[in-house]
Amino acid sequence: MVPGEGRDAVTAAGGGALGRITLFLAAAGATRAAYTALRKRPPGGAVRWERTNHAGRTVQLHAGLATATGTALAAVGAPGLSARTRAATALAVLAAGGCGVHDDMCGAGDPRRGFRAHLSALRDGEVTSGAVKLFGIGAAGLAAGALLKPCPADKLLAGVVIAGSAHLVNLLDVRPGRAAGAVLALGAPGLLRRGPAGPLSAAPLGAVAAVAADDLGERTMLGDAGAHALGAALGLAVVTGNGRRGLAAHAVGLIAAAAAGNRISRAAAAL
Repeated sequence: MVPGEGRDAVTAAGGGALGRITLFLAAAGATRAAYTALRKRPPGGAVRWERTNHAGRTVQLHAGLATATGTALAAVGAPGLSARTRAATALAVLAAGGCGVHDDMCGAGDPRRGFRAHLSALRDGEVTSGAVKLFGIGAAGLAAGALLKPCPADKLLAGVVIAGSAHLVNLLDVRPGRAAGAVLALGAPGLLRRGPAGPLSAAPLGAVAAVAADDLGERTMLGDAGAHALGAALGLAVVTGNGRRGLAAHAVGLIAAAAAGNRISRAAAAL
């Protein structure tokens, strides 16, 4: 057993429904505060954060950085988690959000999509923002998994689940509300789980709920920063709530989703 893991299960479960509601609200509040601050004073100027969406409307990327910040602050501050769980959460969520911000800022206009395109560019000596995202989030997921699980096989599976969950939510961020709705649907069952999985599910749910109306109203978008950070947080909840069999099942499903990425994105866009 990882040091502190048993204590996590007892104290986090003891928080009950009230503790998870409190954490949900804390994440929502932190996200909304960050979102408001970014709208007032966007780093580098407003134009840097503007994008044209599928309908030709100008939207801002503020929701992405705001949800990454709100999720990390709430999850790391959740009561009853061990130091290792807090460290794994901060590492995975902030790395996923940071790599996503890099791609949002530096990869805008790059038509290349998918692992194969970015790996091909890497073989030709070009380090794309997509490659930075691929290896950065993958490495952070493995490091977080190593903190959360004791056995080498479980560490590897945990890393796949965390990185794969981040990628899955990003695949769904193709139209307003698609990624936000997926986070709410995928994360809600985790609220019922004992141990750290409950509070770690509440944080991304509260964060995305705070900006869902603006996302649907096409005033903002999650972008790579928000989608990856929220997905990584969901992956952490899955990892802390499952043993090896559960991790293996989730890992297989996420690998299959990554392989069918284009079809999943098209299906989400058609909804």
